[in-house]
Amino acid sequence: MNDVDQHGPPTPRAALPALLACAGVRALGLLALALWSAAEGKSPHTLLSARWDSLWYTRVAGDGYGWSVTLPDGSVHSNLAFFPLLPWLERAGAAVSPLSYADAGLAVSWLASLAAAWGIFAVGAHLYGRRAGVCLAVLWAALPVGVVTSMAYSESLFTALAAWALYAVLRRHWAGAGLLASLAGLTRPVGAAVVAAVWVAAALCAARERRASWRMILGVLLAPVGAAAYVVWVGRRTGGGLFGYLDVQEQWGNGFDGGAAFARFVADKFTSPLGALAGIGLIVGVGLVIWLYVAGARRRQPVPLLVYTGLVVLLALCASGYFGSKPRLLLPAFPLLLPVAAALARWRTSRSATVLGGLALVSAVYGAFWLNGSGPP
Repeated sequence: MNDVDQHGPPTPRAALPALLACAGVRALGLLALALWSAAEGKSPHTLLSARWDSLWYTRVAGDGYGWSVTLPDGSVHSNLAFFPLLPWLERAGAAVSPLSYADAGLAVSWLASLAAAWGIFAVGAHLYGRRAGVCLAVLWAALPVGVVTSMAYSESLFTALAAWALYAVLRRHWAGAGLLASLAGLTRPVGAAVVAAVWVAAALCAARERRASWRMILGVLLAPVGAAAYVVWVGRRTGGGLFGYLDVQEQWGNGFDGGAAFARFVADKFTSPLGALAGIGLIVGVGLVIWLYVAGARRRQPVPLLVYTGLVVLLALCASGYFGSKPRLLLPAFPLLLPVAAALARWRTSRSATVLGGLALVSAVYGAFWLNGSGPP
C-alpha cells in the first residue's frame, strides 16, 4: 500500500494534479467541439445534451417510464432499456435549480467525470503510487471517445461508481463497496461486473482468512440489490417475469451472442479496399484490448480488477447490437490502462506530460469529428 491511502481515500488535495489535468483534457475537448461545430453550423450544446441516448434519459426524467417507439420492421424500442439512476439525478437537479433535464444531465455527467477521475486516481495510486494514479486518470480522460464523459450519458456516472467501488474492495471496505456496486447496478446493465468483483473479492478474502465479517456479508448482500430491483420491476411491468428486461433489450437488437455478430460485422468490412482498412483497424483495436488485459494479468493485477475488466470487455465485445457503440462501452474498463500508466510513471515528468498532452489533443479533435459525424448512439 502507498502512503497516498494509508489513512483513507486520497483527499481532493492529494488528487488535485489528476483532477486539474482531467478537467483540462475535458476543457480542450469542449473547445475543439465548439470550434468544429461552429464550422459545421451545428450546436455543441445540442450534440452534448439533446441527441441519441441523451433524449431517452431526459424523457424518462420528465415523463417516467412507459414511452416507446415502433420501428418500420415492427420492433419496439422502449425506454425501459435505460436504467434509472441518471434520470433520477436529472429530475432532482431540475427540481432544485433552474436547469432543464438535459442541462441537469450535463451537470451530473461533468461532476461525475471528475469523481471518476478521482476514483481512478485512487485505484492507480493505491497499486503503483501517486504518479501512476495521475497518469491513469489522464489516460482515461484522453481516450479517443472520452468526449462521451462530457455528454448527458451515463458513462461518467457509472465509471465513477465502479472506480470507487473497486477502490473500496481493494481497501476491504465491504459495506461501501456493496452500496456503490448497488448504485452502479442502477446505472447500467454492466453493473453486473462491479457486483462480480465485490463477490469474488469477498470470497477470496473469506477463504484466505477463514471467516466472513458482518460488514463483508452486508457488502455481498447489498451489491446486487440495485440491478436486481430494476430488472424485477421491469419484469413485473412488462409481464415478462425475470426475463422481461432481456425481452426489452432484444427488441433493441441487443443480446449476448459470444461476439458472432461483431465478427460478421468485421468480416463484412473486407469486401472493399477502404472497408478492409477499417476492418484491419478494428482487429488491431480488439487485439490491443486483449493485449492490455493480458499485460495486467501478468503484472499480477488484483483479481477483483481482472474480474471487473474482463466482464466489461466481454459484454462490450460479445454483445450484438449497434457496433459503433462498442468503443464507448469499453470506457469503464479503465484498469486496462494500468500497465501503460505504470510505465509512464517511470518516465521523466516532461516526457510523460508530452505523451499525455499529445493524446489529449488527438482525443479532442477526434471527439469533435465524431460528434459532428456519426456520433455515439
